[in-house]
Amino acid sequence: MHHPLHRRTLLRASGVSLALPLLEAMNPVFGREISEPPKRMVLICTALGLHSPALFPKTTGADYESTEYLDLLSHHRKHFTLFSGLAHPEQGGEHSTEMTWLSAARNSGKDGFRNSISVDQFAAAKLGYVTRFPSVSLSSEGPISQSYTSSGVMVPAESSPSRMFAKMFLQGDRKQVQHQRRKLAEGRSILDELMSQTRSLSRSVGAADRKRLDEYLDSVRAAENDISEAQTWLGKPKPGVNEQPPEDILDRTELVGRVQLLMKMIPFIVQTDSSRVISVMIQDHHVVPQIDGVSLEHHNLSHHGRDEVKIQQLKKIEKALVGCFGDLLGQMKSRQEGATTLLDNTAVLFGSNLGNANAHDPRNLPILLAGGSYNHGQYVAHDSKDNTPLCNLFVSMLNGMEIETDAFATSSGTLSW
Repeated sequence: MHHPLHRRTLLRASGVSLALPLLEAMNPVFGREISEPPKRMVLICTALGLHSPALFPKTTGADYESTEYLDLLSHHRKHFTLFSGLAHPEQGGEHSTEMTWLSAARNSGKDGFRNSISVDQFAAAKLGYVTRFPSVSLSSEGPISQSYTSSGVMVPAESSPSRMFAKMFLQGDRKQVQHQRRKLAEGRSILDELMSQTRSLSRSVGAADRKRLDEYLDSVRAAENDISEAQTWLGKPKPGVNEQPPEDILDRTELVGRVQLLMKMIPFIVQTDSSRVISVMIQDHHVVPQIDGVSLEHHNLSHHGRDEVKIQQLKKIEKALVGCFGDLLGQMKSRQEGATTLLDNTAVLFGSNLGNANAHDPRNLPILLAGGSYNHGQYVAHDSKDNTPLCNLFVSMLNGMEIETDAFATSSGTLSW
């Protein structure tokens, strides 16, 4: 006879507790079927572009002729859509568009620029703390991310898969949990003091400064709410995965290996419902990746000046990154959620903030959307000169997550195909 398991069942060893993954035997506890998974979004940006002639086909529609890069995704052809002719309007020059790929804030890089909320943080705010982590920002190198709060503050990215694994899946012992509670309590105390001082200060400043202080207070209130929610989750066991913690690759030149580790984290995060909103930034501007046939920095190669030798090396790097995206799709397709797969329930966007990295051109961006139960298997080409707002696709993705909205940033509607 099979007895229902409680969701709080833990595996314990050496002072560390590991929660069990969601099992069918836990259905009576939850009162619902596991075959009703939530909707999620994953947003992946390779910040140095993708060489357009190797990506975009010459024919459109479902019968498009494949290309060098799309050949690498041939096993997933029915599960993704390729778009061209999408962009954010009024973008800045150089690499400032890295900051605005998810926000579409205008005039990036110019004096006085202030970013706006990114689509992942917009979604996370709408969903709230339905998961332990409302959003997750990952990066192949350092804390720089493309995730920004409503106040235009960057959300630091995690570049260590081992640290992220520990945060997600390893439950500390009682002493570690108590230490975390103390840290949260200290954070609340600091915020209370800041709130009191700021309110007092606002009575003695002019209207312009008072407005800035009000915005600051809004940020403090949001942080207060985050602490409160974090305290609630601290008392709940973390989900477990049948996987050894990853070992970080410290060598920056092993770009492909570092990206692969990040991609392997994504299925664990979504399958355990640890977060439903994930962003990944692939960036390593000033290293020579350990790829056969590559002898120059990735950034240098992106500014190839139509030098065929440089283009061939650039394509080797970009093929490796497209291959990482393909591996992720394979992992997501292979994991069942009732009658569906992880990919069926997760919209995965892969693209870049640069349409032509050689010229720092932010128009005609390379955009692939996979999964999410959309009608895939096509190449959809919008006007290459009069681009359609990329935010139209963001709006469609938000609605696909059951976050009902008519607009986001520079959108002019939704994108349908």
